[in-house]
Amino acid sequence: MHIALVEPYCTGSHAAWATEYAAHSSHQVDLLTLAGRNWKWRMHGGAVSLAGRFLAAGKKPDLILATDMLDLTTFLALTRPLSDRCPCAIYFHENQLTYPWSPGDPDLGEQRDLHYAFINYVSALAADAVLFNSRYHMDSFLGELPNFLKRFPDAVDLSTVDRIRRKSRVLPLGLDLGRLERFRPHERPDREIPLLLWNHRWEYDKAPEEFFEALYRLAEEGVAFRVAVLGESFGRVPAVFKQARERLGARVVAWGYQKSFADYAQWLWRADILPVTSRQEFFGASVVQALYCGCHALLPDRLAYPEHVPHRSVREVLYGDQEPLVDRLRALLTGAGTSSVNLGEHVARYDWATMARVYDDFFSDLVEGADGVVPEVALG
Repeated sequence: MHIALVEPYCTGSHAAWATEYAAHSSHQVDLLTLAGRNWKWRMHGGAVSLAGRFLAAGKKPDLILATDMLDLTTFLALTRPLSDRCPCAIYFHENQLTYPWSPGDPDLGEQRDLHYAFINYVSALAADAVLFNSRYHMDSFLGELPNFLKRFPDAVDLSTVDRIRRKSRVLPLGLDLGRLERFRPHERPDREIPLLLWNHRWEYDKAPEEFFEALYRLAEEGVAFRVAVLGESFGRVPAVFKQARERLGARVVAWGYQKSFADYAQWLWRADILPVTSRQEFFGASVVQALYCGCHALLPDRLAYPEHVPHRSVREVLYGDQEPLVDRLRALLTGAGTSSVNLGEHVARYDWATMARVYDDFFSDLVEGADGVVPEVALG
């Protein structure tokens, strides 16, 4: 089967997902991409640029697989000679309806923030299958759609929400976790001073203030720990990172983006505890990577995180809004809390060795199935 994978924002996790699926799939997956920058312009103009390239290639695929950064309606309108009657699916890595906007973005104050969510909405309407990387993501998007549509003055068809819901499925993110195995140490070091880890983007939605405030308190109490602050930064970096580098001083053993995957992977295998404070997470690839490498995570009992934790480990891993992170972290660092939880085998199900077959089977069933019937995702 021939799949045309259309990604206007090909960088980071978007690029990894696209290239890794193409590499692991039993189908022929051809990538049609643009560089991952200027995301707002990509959502507006990416469909035009990629439609031209799609037509120039002159091949009618069996399936069009787009991501949430594509205006699928414009793309399909411009490619009718090749896309007419071609099944299409859209994969939501994130969405612009429930993703929290940066407080520094001028479009928010100018009320120019509706159109990007509208692109997601009409793209979902146009697709034959609407795929989300987590149950939380799907439920939050579909749950907020009615309120979003009611913001418009008239001629709003709320029944379209049910139409989208009926063709929506959860298809978890595939990850190349096997790549991390090359850097697994023969044995985990037995250290007296635990190593904490931050391996997320340096952005406001990851709530770095809460993370570092917990570390400041523990440092003031004299609790022993070290910290590796990894992850990539873009544009405006929250001021707390510069402050934290100074306040935590010698406790910091690694700082900033690791250009070498080997260096990044080795820090994941070395780390002991992953305290997470994020305000928004539709899947959490960096968290899953750390879990695979044996980190004991402390995760908020919300967003997509509970989907990565088996029932037997809920009490040890998840913490609620009324339970301060600093208290749970202190207990782990001082030996008063359980620190032997290893979810590596549990999250290994997201590796492409398993997920590629799940993707392939779903897309085959979608193409071969009856008109209007979206198959279930067989996760096993």
